[in-house]
Amino acid sequence: MIKPLFSYSNFQLSNESFTQKNKKGRSSKSQSRIFSPHTKSQSQTPNPNPNPNPNPYLLSFLSHSPFSAVLPLRLLPFTFSLYFVIYFFIKMENPADEAAKSVANLSMESNPNSSQESETVSKNALKKQLKMKQKEEERRRKEEEKAAKQAAMPSSQGQKAQLADDEDMDPTQYFENRVKYLDALKATGKNPYLHKFYVTLSNAKYVEKYGGLENGAHLEDVQESLTGRIMSKRASSSKLVFYDLHGSGAKVQLMVDARNSELDEAEFSKLHASVKRGDIVGVTGFPGKTKKGELSIFPKSFVVLSHCLHMMPRQKAGPAAENATKGEVWIPGRARNPELYTLKDQETRYRQRYLDLMLNGEVRDIFKTRAKVISYIRRYLDNNGFFEVETPMMNMIPGGAAARPFVTYHNDLNMKLFMRIAPELYLKQLIVGGLDRVYEIGKQFRNEGIDMTHNPEFTTCEFYEAYADYNDIMHRTEEMLSGMVKELTGGYVIKYHANGLDKEPIEIDFTPPFRRIDMIEELEKMANLSIPKDLASEETNIYLIEACAKYDVKCPPPQTTTRLLDKVSFWFHFALVGHFLEETCVNPAFIINHPQIMSPLAKWHRTKPGLTERFELFVNKHELCNAYTELNDPVVQRQRFAEQAKDRQSGDDEAMALDETFCAALEYGLPPTGGWGLGSLTLPCHEASR
Repeated sequence: MIKPLFSYSNFQLSNESFTQKNKKGRSSKSQSRIFSPHTKSQSQTPNPNPNPNPNPYLLSFLSHSPFSAVLPLRLLPFTFSLYFVIYFFIKMENPADEAAKSVANLSMESNPNSSQESETVSKNALKKQLKMKQKEEERRRKEEEKAAKQAAMPSSQGQKAQLADDEDMDPTQYFENRVKYLDALKATGKNPYLHKFYVTLSNAKYVEKYGGLENGAHLEDVQESLTGRIMSKRASSSKLVFYDLHGSGAKVQLMVDARNSELDEAEFSKLHASVKRGDIVGVTGFPGKTKKGELSIFPKSFVVLSHCLHMMPRQKAGPAAENATKGEVWIPGRARNPELYTLKDQETRYRQRYLDLMLNGEVRDIFKTRAKVISYIRRYLDNNGFFEVETPMMNMIPGGAAARPFVTYHNDLNMKLFMRIAPELYLKQLIVGGLDRVYEIGKQFRNEGIDMTHNPEFTTCEFYEAYADYNDIMHRTEEMLSGMVKELTGGYVIKYHANGLDKEPIEIDFTPPFRRIDMIEELEKMANLSIPKDLASEETNIYLIEACAKYDVKCPPPQTTTRLLDKVSFWFHFALVGHFLEETCVNPAFIINHPQIMSPLAKWHRTKPGLTERFELFVNKHELCNAYTELNDPVVQRQRFAEQAKDRQSGDDEAMALDETFCAALEYGLPPTGGWGLGSLTLPCHEASR
């Protein structure tokens, strides 16, 4: 016999039973909303006179119902359920709310099978949770196995993800990771910094030798060894990695294939997973070209020689990056293209020159050009019978030029010394000694301002030639500089960024002969002046002060005649010559025949009283060379030094001091001599500084 879901005893319920359930924390509010969204909350006052007996209307309904006689016994439970709902709608003030409470209580208390069903539900829920937990553990286990497998043998995607992580990593964290990696290598007894690697060719020679191979050609019977810095890394798969190897001004692609390597697959993958951009490596393999025509080397041996611990700056994507990877070489005399620079921040470039050189090929070419300039000057002078010498760099008297010196102290001698501002006086003493043609390329130190064309520490070249005058030296200057420009650039016309790299370059023509400008004559003509003949007089000084005021030419004190004529600041020309004459000198031009008061070491002009046989070469409005026929009369030389002393007393701390040692050497006889000085860094440094 089927047990009915409901029995008559189930209906003996009252509001008291619901109140007890509510006290246990079981709310029927949410269930009551199933029947009516407008039901009152369960906190409403319960019926004060609960009736534990069945409702007589329901009993009458049940006893007189026609369904009770005709329904099969097995359908009675469902019938009772229907009657139960009708009963509560009749009895309760809030039928929907009370019905929901009754259903909840019947399902949890009145039904004899409710506890069993609840237990069954709980067991099913536990089984489901256990099954989900097992699936989660299985998924986690598979992920760990996959990660371990990738660590042992990285796939292409794994390597690419690792590269991306390296690029996105914080630089400090990147550095710490690299240091830990090297510490781990050292802990295993391996030396991460090798002592020696045998190289057969430089990268440039390699490109020159094998650049003519056909596309897809491989010379597997040839073996070459190259070195360089890794500037790019691309993983095609776990067994094929591409690198760009930069060295000696050229780029060679490394096509590293596990099939050609001496290592097994696991060691191969581990090694190349640790190689980073910036590492210096050595490879040995055979030359060839890819099917697309990229000259490469196919390494059998791959060794990291030195590790780069810091994150390398990367060229941003775009046309500039594509052009930068072509390895185009900058040629002296051509316009520069800073848009191709990988490292553009000027502060970083100048404070960390090694990064500037490492990442910007054009900067390396400028440094090489500087070396070629000095090499050409040295070769020219050697070929013309000059001897290279060295003179002291610390002097008791700062002589040879009008400049403020650096002061140092010699502890052993207990005396103050000056860093040299020019080697001139020593070189002329060598001429006195019988070395008729001498030169020196070396450092000078002047404690003055700094700008793009002036540095307190700089390199110059000075030469002195016995039995020559300033006309001979002008000819040598034209021959030397025009020949140098032609050798380095292939012609006499160069392009120069005079107004900054963001402006169009100007053209400068070094074709000889250079223009000559007589200083006083041209100044009087351009400024409509009539300068008194006695340039050392007080009258001339007053006249020049008035001329400067007329043309709004600023000259800071002391306003000596020398400074009024040709005082050059490190940002502006504070003098008449700079204002009127030097501004016209874009192409090379000689300003000649300076006043004696401006040239204490130059010989007087043989036909123009009050002037000297001196010239300055200007290019792009800047002084490049200074030269003159040397003064060799010791008496006049002492007089010139005395005049300089007056200027010093007036507050001009750049005026020359009396050098008795030099005057004593002149008394032994200095032959007619022409002297010349060039700031040998000027041309390449002007270009590099911009």
